[in-house]
Amino acid sequence: MSSINKSFFVIVSMLSLLAFSSNAQLSPSFYARTCPKLQSIVRTTMRQAVATEPRMAASILRLFFHSCLQGCDASILLDDNATFTGEKNALPNINSLRGFEVIDDIKTNVEAACDATVSCADILALATRDGVVRLGGPSWIVPLGRRDARTASQSAANSQIPSPFSNLSTLITAFGSKGLTARDLIALSGAHTIGQAQCQSFRNRIYNSTNIDPNFATTRRANCPISGGNSNLAPLDLVTPTDFDNEYYTNLLNQRGLLHSDQELFNGGSQDALVRTYAANTITFLKDFAAAMVKMGNISPLTGTNGEIRRNCRVVN
Repeated sequence: MSSINKSFFVIVSMLSLLAFSSNAQLSPSFYARTCPKLQSIVRTTMRQAVATEPRMAASILRLFFHSCLQGCDASILLDDNATFTGEKNALPNINSLRGFEVIDDIKTNVEAACDATVSCADILALATRDGVVRLGGPSWIVPLGRRDARTASQSAANSQIPSPFSNLSTLITAFGSKGLTARDLIALSGAHTIGQAQCQSFRNRIYNSTNIDPNFATTRRANCPISGGNSNLAPLDLVTPTDFDNEYYTNLLNQRGLLHSDQELFNGGSQDALVRTYAANTITFLKDFAAAMVKMGNISPLTGTNGEIRRNCRVVN
């Protein structure tokens, strides 16, 4: 590790430790005695998954986002059952969330080492961090001690996860309701430096928006016809789609944000200056992203005796 990276990690680690005070029940050493090999197990499994398919890092990151925006309790991993309709088929998630099998694999490996000890919520938090690192992104200390929900709500997922068609004020309000600032919103949106989106989520933008680079729109139309092809994929960052860097913000400066909600961050509004800052300074972006990820991981976790430790992430015990 270079001296710059070491210094950066120290700064992020200090910010992460400060963030723990917002939820004293979470601790990076929560499993130090009960499952000391936890982090190495997660890291190894994620290394294999991302080596097989680099996109998987973005898929796990999206799982974490869509989980924590409703509370970091792994409810998003639950399959539907006779008592509730879960979140997997909610409008923001249906036929687009993926990576469940990777979480299953990690859970199986963790259970073999530490039976009924580690929550699926904590596994998802660790896997997210390790996936980002595998694509060159920042590391951060993950607070642990979350427990798993015994139920899930499709209606909550439909109402609480922002749409790719949202405007800036809607996004700021939605994130603010979860204790996240506008700066957190802009930093966390940088997750779109990796991953892909379906045609149906950006078709209107590439055919009807005026704040879009014409050449970029033409390129995207080639794989997203005006009708049909809803599930066709395009990289959220056309330049470095599998590198966790700050190119996403440069794209916004050039009106090459793929989603409407992306370009809203730089569209003559209140956050334009911050987008410029992140486009110009990779270290500032990575530091803010890591700190915001710790804050997101602290959204309404179940702790203590609440919830349970699921043995299978897809079903309650």
